[in-house]
Amino acid sequence: MTVVRRPWPARRPWPMRGPCVGVALDLGSARTRAWVAGRGLVLDVPTVTFPGAGAAYPIQRGTIVDTPGTARMLARLLVHRLPRFGRPLVVLTAPVLDGVAFRAEARTAVQVLRPRGVLTLPGARAVALGAGADLSRPLLVVDVGAQLTEVVLLADGAVVDARRTALGTGDLDTVAPTEISEAVVGMVSAMERQDRTTLTADALRRGALLAGGGALRPEIVYRLTGRLHTPLVPVAAPHTAAVRGAATLLHAAHAHPSAGGPARSTSGSGGTAVEGDSGESR
Repeated sequence: MTVVRRPWPARRPWPMRGPCVGVALDLGSARTRAWVAGRGLVLDVPTVTFPGAGAAYPIQRGTIVDTPGTARMLARLLVHRLPRFGRPLVVLTAPVLDGVAFRAEARTAVQVLRPRGVLTLPGARAVALGAGADLSRPLLVVDVGAQLTEVVLLADGAVVDARRTALGTGDLDTVAPTEISEAVVGMVSAMERQDRTTLTADALRRGALLAGGGALRPEIVYRLTGRLHTPLVPVAAPHTAAVRGAATLLHAAHAHPSAGGPARSTSGSGGTAVEGDSGESR
């Protein structure tokens, strides 16, 4: 009797890329927001190491002052919300100015999430992405946060100029809204004076994008509109614009052919748009 042996079917290669495993993270001075791929916004909570009496605030005025405390906060709030299998790609927003120090401390803190890679994104560009703004034209972003206000000029999506003041809506118990508005006007005026191109003027003619809690304060919006002599466009759901923009980059980065390898930096016009760590976390 002749026995016919059927050949084993050819082994199929493992897919190169499955569902996106990642988290977009906005570490704000007042609130921390996280967007997990496939789940959406999972965190919008006060930035405290531990809640209750004696709460410690690890991020102040856009600066990480307690890196271990930030790591403990992320472990408490986020680790259990991530998929059990797979190491996440983390996209992290950062203040435009003093961003180098912030990124270094933040990358240390997010190691508690065991990321396979970390991408950092300037907060103003994250806001623009979250708002769906056209980044092919000069854009002025005014981000009035709880403890920090940034005015940033973008061209082709890259940071060209940036100013900041350590004032925000959280200070309105002790300062008048006009003080914040005048600080913004002063920063924009300085940009205009020092700009030897037409970028600032072009952005002002287009209108400024307004984000952060200040976009929900009529007394700030009204005064800025009159003093800047330019249309102000408040971002929809301004508190979460930055984390939504980071989520947009998260999906784009995951779909990129280099997602499984080293993340690459993109820069232009004098400002870094996105910075990445090498793919394997240390």
